[in-house]
Amino acid sequence: MKSLALFFLFLLLINPTLKSVEFENTKPVLIILVDNSKSISFFKEENNVRDVLTFLKENSKLNRKFDVKEFYFGKTIKSEDSLTFTKSNTNIFNAIHESKVLYRNRISPIVMLTDGNQTIGNDYQFTIAKQGIYPLVFGDTSLYKDLIIKQLNVNKYSFVKNKFPVEVILNYDGKETVNTKFKISKNGKVVFRKRIQFSANENSKVITTHLTSTKEGLQYYKASVDKVNGEKNIKNNSKNFSIEVIDEQTKVLILSSFLHPDLGGLKKAIEQNKQRSVDIININEFKKDLNGYQLIILYQPTVKFNNVINDIKQENLNYFLISGTNTDWSFINRKRLGFSKQFINKLELFAAKHNNGFLTFSQKNIGFEQFTPLKDKFGEISIKKEHQNLLYQNINGLLTEQPLLSTFEENNQKTAILFGEGIWKWRSNTFLNTSSFQDFDEFIGSLVQYLATNKKRNRLEVNVENLYPANAIISISAFYTDKNYKFDSRASLEISITNTVTKKGVKLPFSLANNSYQAEIENLPSGDYVYKVTVLNQKINSFGKFKITDYQIEEQFTNANTNKLQKLADKSNGKLFYKNQKEELLNELLDNKAYYTIQKSITKERQLIDWKWILFIIIFLFTSEWFTRKYFGKI
Repeated sequence: MKSLALFFLFLLLINPTLKSVEFENTKPVLIILVDNSKSISFFKEENNVRDVLTFLKENSKLNRKFDVKEFYFGKTIKSEDSLTFTKSNTNIFNAIHESKVLYRNRISPIVMLTDGNQTIGNDYQFTIAKQGIYPLVFGDTSLYKDLIIKQLNVNKYSFVKNKFPVEVILNYDGKETVNTKFKISKNGKVVFRKRIQFSANENSKVITTHLTSTKEGLQYYKASVDKVNGEKNIKNNSKNFSIEVIDEQTKVLILSSFLHPDLGGLKKAIEQNKQRSVDIININEFKKDLNGYQLIILYQPTVKFNNVINDIKQENLNYFLISGTNTDWSFINRKRLGFSKQFINKLELFAAKHNNGFLTFSQKNIGFEQFTPLKDKFGEISIKKEHQNLLYQNINGLLTEQPLLSTFEENNQKTAILFGEGIWKWRSNTFLNTSSFQDFDEFIGSLVQYLATNKKRNRLEVNVENLYPANAIISISAFYTDKNYKFDSRASLEISITNTVTKKGVKLPFSLANNSYQAEIENLPSGDYVYKVTVLNQKINSFGKFKITDYQIEEQFTNANTNKLQKLADKSNGKLFYKNQKEELLNELLDNKAYYTIQKSITKERQLIDWKWILFIIIFLFTSEWFTRKYFGKI
């Protein structure tokens, strides 16, 4: 025993490394993506989709070759969801992308059970896929005549007794020449009609007309095109729209002593809202009455602005001051406007940092941090009045507590100050980033809307769209402040919504999210609704209305989009199949040698000293030796 114990002890001292090889088999993944949108039920394909899905999931040969994973998709992709075919949107591109990311390190072909009709997201036919995609097409693949209102363009606002433009784009899918009528109606009364003709060669029409705003308030209209013989789907022949008619226009005055690109940029942004007009006047030539304007913008004021600023102070007028390299800060400091700047004659570039805690009005971050820095004289800014900072200064990457854009309100006078010139570049930056000026224009629009109104600020503001499509998730946000107009997160808000015809209603609470209250309502039927938002235990309410249309985006398609699905299959080296070709699809997957099991050899190394049981054997052997010697020594 002693010799054996010494042998094991010697082995531990040498500490040899032992190697072992294990083999691991990794089957390819078969991703089954199932279209769970309303368009499947619209084509009455629910049972066919379920049958094919069951056929694939329960096939023993397929399960031996693949690790089968199923996902349902609408707007998003879900692995655990019920197959209801009730999703209101379809994003095929996202479903492919998310599933490929999930199994990016595995052989993972995709079988897609869908009609190929996508309502949101990037165009899926240009998807880059390294492995095969196999669409199995459901829905009607026959071609029918189809008229569709493809797009409807209309302004959000108009003025009483003014004419507002309406542009409608109509498309026709068919080979025969057809004649039909297009009309726009309001409360069942036709306000515009036109006869139109389509053919295989002339399959698109743009109709432009001007309607008269006769009544103040929210007005609803319906654009429709009459059905033609042989047309199967008429749910895409009509579309609703709304316009808010207002009774007054906002006039904005921009005063400057010199020309600058900022002036034109501001004018374009402000006048994107047709209820607003802008006059740009040189301060040396200004002789008008300031009271004719709802907002005065003072661009880089100097001593020449003395009389205008005196009038603004005396009349308690709202104004927006923009400073820059030509601003006379000594003059502004002397005017005691509630803010000042201890400047030096050194120019500096000021980048923007968005303040999420800004509460004066709702303004999302439109990418302010990526915008071109503004230019102004360097110095310390002091604002003596209670104020809110929408943007802070970022100087050469150093975040500061110095304001770049501030607002304050005192004695019913509203003021905003932008400490820097070059805001026209922000509009260009927005277009480069988003291919649209919309975000910047809406930002300026929100600022102007706040500054231009003299109405007492409401403590409860509610944001609701005027029109919602059928089955949409209705998101409503509310902003509530205390008596000092600071956001109050302690309140309890609830909303009650009532159908004006059936009188059926629903009531639910708001939830707190960041600096606002949010509520989401689903499954409201089409119709007209009124709502009431209440702050509990307070006599504060907000009322409004909205409309849910019959428009179902998932029911706008006449047939399956075979062409796009074919391009998707070809581009990915896959193959397209129809719903009656499930056996052919199965054979293609089983016979394709590109989808094979990968066998990995895993070499494991372990040092002998890590084997704890050897130590116990050595201890046992030495202990046994000791007891044996002791025992025989007594005999």
